Amino acid sequence: MDFSNHAILIGAVLVLMSILASTLSARTGAPLLFVFLGIGMLAGEDGPGHIRFGDYQVAYLVGTMALAVILFDGGMRTRYDTFRVGLWPAVSLATLGVVLTTVIVGYGASRILGLGLMEGMLIGAIIGSTDAAAVFSLLHAAGMRLKQRVGATLEIESGCNDPMAVFLTLSLIQIVGADQHAPGWSLLWHFVQQFGLGALAGIGGGKLLVWLINRVALASGLYPLLAMAGGLAIYAGTTVLDGSGFLAIYLAGLVLGNSKVHTAGNILRVHDGLAWLSQIALFLMLGLLVTPGALFDIGLGALGVAGVLMFIARPFAVGLSLLPFRFPLREQVFISWTGLRGAVPIVLALFPALAGLPQSSIYFNVAFFVVLASLLVQGWTVAPLANWLRLKLPQEHAPYYSEFVEVPGRAGLQLLGYRVNELSAAIGRTVLQLALPAEVRVVAAFRDGKSVESIGRLEIAAGDLVYVITPDEHMTVLDLLFVPADDLEESEQQRFFGTFTLHGDAPLGEVVEMYGGAVSPAVRGMALAQYIDRQFARRPDVGDYVRFGKLNLVVREMKNGKVSKVGIIVRER
Repeated sequence: MDFSNHAILIGAVLVLMSILASTLSARTGAPLLFVFLGIGMLAGEDGPGHIRFGDYQVAYLVGTMALAVILFDGGMRTRYDTFRVGLWPAVSLATLGVVLTTVIVGYGASRILGLGLMEGMLIGAIIGSTDAAAVFSLLHAAGMRLKQRVGATLEIESGCNDPMAVFLTLSLIQIVGADQHAPGWSLLWHFVQQFGLGALAGIGGGKLLVWLINRVALASGLYPLLAMAGGLAIYAGTTVLDGSGFLAIYLAGLVLGNSKVHTAGNILRVHDGLAWLSQIALFLMLGLLVTPGALFDIGLGALGVAGVLMFIARPFAVGLSLLPFRFPLREQVFISWTGLRGAVPIVLALFPALAGLPQSSIYFNVAFFVVLASLLVQGWTVAPLANWLRLKLPQEHAPYYSEFVEVPGRAGLQLLGYRVNELSAAIGRTVLQLALPAEVRVVAAFRDGKSVESIGRLEIAAGDLVYVITPDEHMTVLDLLFVPADDLEESEQQRFFGTFTLHGDAPLGEVVEMYGGAVSPAVRGMALAQYIDRQFARRPDVGDYVRFGKLNLVVREMKNGKVSKVGIIVRER
């Protein structure tokens, strides 16, 4: 009993330290997962904590469960339209990209570390896939609003590349352990089975979970637990059937997050906390598992492997995998650099030890060192790189409070809370004078912390808190009404999209001639949206731009897959 109480105390203190240390990440820009990992290492055998932990079976169990929870939450937060934009590029990266990375890193590792070719390839397979925990944490926690195509490709790739990584790792473990020279056809079938069963179980199980949540009457607090239990059941059942449980739970989360379900907001909010807890527990445990002293013995060679991965293998794999999709060079550069390694490679590095391979500690130590290098070097520089490459979009105006409203037979309603700023067009007008859309209702208002009784006659002032129930389609109008951009935000918007914004159907010829340019008769009659569409072999994305003489025509808004608004930037020659 004393041991259990001590274990609970130590675990609680480590989690508490990790949560408080997140403020350090915000101040210094350090990747948050690296902070969690560092606390685990400090608490470990070679650190001040002197906690000895070396149970690979427990580590594998905790690691897989935590990754499943993180993938489930990531799937629920991915929209279908985003998924469609990045699906096929991500699938190419998750299959061909992982194979190319494995081969290049494997050859480099065999030469750098003095291992056999197959042992080097096993290291390549272990670190060949990007990590969902690292990618989701970096893109979401950092508050980056990336171009949709880039962000979607990165997130979907990290959620879908586990089947190929597991297939290659298990295949190479068999080769190394049995001293074979090539895998049998059964292993290729195993990959097809992993990917196929994972996809079928994820989509089918997700739909079944949606049906169950909408049919069972429960206390509101039980719906998030039902969703999590269902997701883990889909993961475990798929794994038992020899499919990819990670792919299955990611797709199940995608289906659930894009369906109309009871207490959707409550489910998302609870799972956000569960995903954070999983990331903390996962990286604390991995920090405890490693012996830092052993990293120094292999540090120089592992650093060389990390360099091959980041500067040779990943860029080459991205360039070749995305070749059919004609990604601009700057997007390829960013996707290459954001191929973060995290918990997945470390969990895969446990496989050789669990399989009883000789010198299995080499695989684990190299993988751990590569993850450290990736989080430190890449994780710390992703945000500046996104700015430099013009892939980080300006922040959108947003309410400070948002909550889904559950109304039987009516979906898509939200309760939004606004703190009226000094630039709001609503100041000095009553709620009745705002001429809000018919479906929008102002339901409460507060001034100086006190509730306003006669909302309709309230003359709005800066600093008031206004709460509104609205359908999704009116959110943008309300954002601009109550919290318009300040001078700094407006300057950022203009720097990225230009000073003037025009509708996509504006005639190209008239726009160009307005700025003193010349237009050929062949394109003079085209609309701006039509001309931009013609310049891309794929659907354009917000932030894409086309140069026409001294003008940059920047896509500012997309609706139903079409360019609806275009920003105009006049370049100095």
